[in-house]
Amino acid sequence: MSTDYLWYIPNEVAPGHRGDAVVPDHNSLQTLTEQAVALEDHGWTGALLGTGWGRPDTFTVATAMAARTTTFEPLIAIRPGYWRPANFASAAATLDHLTGGRVRINVVSGKDNLGAYGDSEGDQADRYARTREFLQVVRRLWTQEDVHYEGDHFQVTGSTVVPRIEPRDGRPHPTLYFGGASEAAERVAAAEADVQLFWGEPLAGVQDRIQRLRALSDEVGREHAPLQFGLRVTTLVRDTTEQAWADAEAKVARMASTHGANPPNPHRRTAVGQRRLLDLAEQGDVLDDNLYTAPGRYGGGGAGTTWLVGSAADVARSLRKYEDLGITHFVLSDTPYLQEIERQGSQLLPLLQG
Repeated sequence: MSTDYLWYIPNEVAPGHRGDAVVPDHNSLQTLTEQAVALEDHGWTGALLGTGWGRPDTFTVATAMAARTTTFEPLIAIRPGYWRPANFASAAATLDHLTGGRVRINVVSGKDNLGAYGDSEGDQADRYARTREFLQVVRRLWTQEDVHYEGDHFQVTGSTVVPRIEPRDGRPHPTLYFGGASEAAERVAAAEADVQLFWGEPLAGVQDRIQRLRALSDEVGREHAPLQFGLRVTTLVRDTTEQAWADAEAKVARMASTHGANPPNPHRRTAVGQRRLLDLAEQGDVLDDNLYTAPGRYGGGGAGTTWLVGSAADVARSLRKYEDLGITHFVLSDTPYLQEIERQGSQLLPLLQG
């Protein structure tokens, strides 16, 4: 199975995300297109587009970027409470048709400002039960006609999505990525997702989760192709190992100097996967060969909680170890985003793709 290397576009209204360049037009169509074209030119498959209420709509952004590129594949993050499954299935099928099969989807079930767009919270079990139904309905609408579905959360009757999804090179429909480390999330992934995304945990933790998810796939009676696995992590790459660590430590020092200046994310410790990352710092500042945990102490969240640090050869060696465990989808990033698209595309990707 081939390995995919994607980047990350934060899709934020405010500039300066995680140390990105602060420019007035940072989220303009021109700037976003510049990033997408740079991704094409430097060997990346595409990019994950971040989602959340208060950020630009990911589907609109993805459509605009796809229209100005030829190979760029947007990995579009969406939320089941923001979309109804039939509306979403139709929108995704249309964009997939117009782009010649370039759409990928990341389904997000984590906490958000749900009330702002008319959603409700529900407990964890209810939230993931809804996500499972959402994935089931969308997949059926992409692969079947005259779909009837009667669930606790979603219902459709006599539904056929047009244009129809065209299978391409063993890809029956847009790939469905999913994250989450709780037991409820993992059961959904094992049954219904195409790719389970992990954040930057040590190799042993990722290996344990892969083994558990493969066993869960059998336990829940998975009916689809075998579950694949992905890693979403920050990669800080410099010309030398020494320069990389000097820059990483300087970045963390700047984070520490402003720690507390901004209000903390209210969901920072509610998600199981995020707690796992934050707790890694108790094991040491550097785990495995070069997994840096210190950013999590000073506000780094999500994929910014842990960083793989080093020369291109150092980071490539670490990513190869994840690949040996079964990771076939990588979503990498560092800031400034455009500069690092080019640097890591020129220095890191050739070592991984050769």
